[in-house]
Amino acid sequence: MKKRLLPPYIFRRSGFTLLEILVVVAILGILVAFVAPKIIGRADDARVEGAKVQIKNFETALKLFKLDNGFYPDTQQGLEALVQKPAAGRIPKKYREGGYLEKKDVPADPWGNPYIYISPGIQNDFDIISYGADGAEGGNKYDADINNWTIE
Repeated sequence: MKKRLLPPYIFRRSGFTLLEILVVVAILGILVAFVAPKIIGRADDARVEGAKVQIKNFETALKLFKLDNGFYPDTQQGLEALVQKPAAGRIPKKYREGGYLEKKDVPADPWGNPYIYISPGIQNDFDIISYGADGAEGGNKYDADINNWTIE
């Protein structure tokens, strides 16, 4: 019986050549060049949307506060009145145990700045404002003010 020999290519070491690795790196570089700018710009859009959602949550909590107590917290009591019963100014008689926000603190806006609360407001019964990315009044695009009377 004749011994069967294996073809010589089976004994070659398998691996990638330098050319194959360079092609893969080039393809990955091209993908990153097209995808990265789209992802990076989305973070700022997400912060703006997050501020709008948080302002809507404040509006809902303030309406519940008024439903229970017959008035909105004043400017001095601020949004803190949604998590802790006010001790000064007009004191609510039917304050909900545990407050009006799910978390027991008033969050800052997505840029780390406090929301501005004015009651009675200039535009509505109360105004809630985030000054945007720059933290200053006015601005364009991501620096623009976000407020409860212009969001839908």
